[in-house]
Amino acid sequence: MVKSKSINMGFLDDSLGYQLRRAQLAVFHDFAENCRSIGTSAGLFSIVTIVYNNPGLTQSAIAKALGIDRSAMVAAIDKLEAKGLIERRKTENDRRSYALFVTGRGKDWYQQALTQVEQHEAGLYMDLSEEQRQFLVGFLSKLATR
Repeated sequence: MVKSKSINMGFLDDSLGYQLRRAQLAVFHDFAENCRSIGTSAGLFSIVTIVYNNPGLTQSAIAKALGIDRSAMVAAIDKLEAKGLIERRKTENDRRSYALFVTGRGKDWYQQALTQVEQHEAGLYMDLSEEQRQFLVGFLSKLATR
């Protein structure tokens, strides 16, 4: 999206919320363009990342960690399960909930996807020093946990 020089954006030019939203849209668009070959969205990649690094977590725990509505989480897990990347297993303590695990196929996919996503991330940071990158990520993390 190109901002027209003839439009006065007023308060929005200095609005943190507005600029964060624009940045999010730009990053997600860049993810979609650069990571098309992995065949997933940034959100689904995030779920696989959590499950890969924390096998056996419940859907609810992952939804909470990522700030995703539980009902949206079910649909996302359905997609990942249909792709053969994630599997649900009934938990021993509560047969109503499911623990999530990355499948063998999912582990291979994740390693390939991670390489692609790391390249995408490197492109985002291209114009930033390491100090600026650390500040930016730290600042955004701090905002996210308020």
